[in-house]
Amino acid sequence: MADRLFGVQRHERLLSELRRSGSVRVAALARELGVSELTIRRDIAALAERNLLTRVHGGATLPGQGPAPDPPRPPKGMRFTIGVVVPSLDFSWPPVVAGARAAAAALGVALRLRGSSCDPDEDRRQIGRLVEDDRVEGLLLAPSLDAGMIAWIGRLPVPAILVERQPHRWTATPRQLEWVRSDHALGAEIAVHHLHQQGHRHIGLLLSPGSPTSEHLLQGWRAACADLGIPDAMVVALTGGEQRGSIRDIVAQCRRTRVTALIVHSDPDAVPVARWCAEHGVAVPDELALVSYDDASAHLAEPALTAVRPPKHHVGRLAVELMVSRLLDGDRRPSQRVLVAPELVVRHSSLSPVRRPGMFGAARC
Repeated sequence: MADRLFGVQRHERLLSELRRSGSVRVAALARELGVSELTIRRDIAALAERNLLTRVHGGATLPGQGPAPDPPRPPKGMRFTIGVVVPSLDFSWPPVVAGARAAAAALGVALRLRGSSCDPDEDRRQIGRLVEDDRVEGLLLAPSLDAGMIAWIGRLPVPAILVERQPHRWTATPRQLEWVRSDHALGAEIAVHHLHQQGHRHIGLLLSPGSPTSEHLLQGWRAACADLGIPDAMVVALTGGEQRGSIRDIVAQCRRTRVTALIVHSDPDAVPVARWCAEHGVAVPDELALVSYDDASAHLAEPALTAVRPPKHHVGRLAVELMVSRLLDGDRRPSQRVLVAPELVVRHSSLSPVRRPGMFGAARC
């Protein structure tokens, strides 16, 4: 029975990875789960018989997808060294770094990791150390972007790929800058459509001031509201600075604007909103439904928060694979700009509210 349960757990893990990234590789999954490659091949064969996946050479893909191409590998005996600079080594960045490390291990690439501090001068210092001292052959960067930084990156002696960052459509650089990032605008659209399906017609948005993600979330939120025919007068964007105020002010603004559902970026703000509601008698989701954008700690709230989960691990993995491709192919490969779709993890905080007389959201949706 124990062996059978372990097999079921492996199947669930395999299918979860397929849904997340679209493909799995036998060798990588065997290492991760601590079992033999033969065991994983048997698991794939069993799931393929149930039409839950498609077997391909070296792994599996979702049904209906073609074989996933092998990521580029350096020739035998060649070992690339890639530098990575991220704004911090905590909060949202460890999954990105973990994905990069997993791809680097699979491809025989060495990574040199540096944490910065969202300061352009510090970004330049860390990048300069990697180029001059560590002699890296490529860079994965998440700097504070402005025109000066973009131009400076374009003049670096080694290729660079931006991670969770995006410049303007055109850059005044010898080669158009490449990037890989989560499609945050799509993530906001997913959240709005989910809440609309739950019966909400007045959906607010609370953004983190100064975050590069905020611009994309606002874009997606507005697009989804327009698609669903929600008038601008019926929704509210709660953004930073003096408009943000306390959580009490935020909830009061929801009451005034008839907002019954709120999308909050990110978990460090969404969890306190849920806590304040619990302490002050605002029922979640009956009176105010909540969706967090991040899903690092949303499950720890009470109630557990529905969250949009950006594909951070996959973004890090793709960035390394793109860089190896760039180093192998050079100028023969066109510049690539990759968006990766987030997923919605539905929990209690956004399920269809029970409309009770007397609640401020009861008859206003």
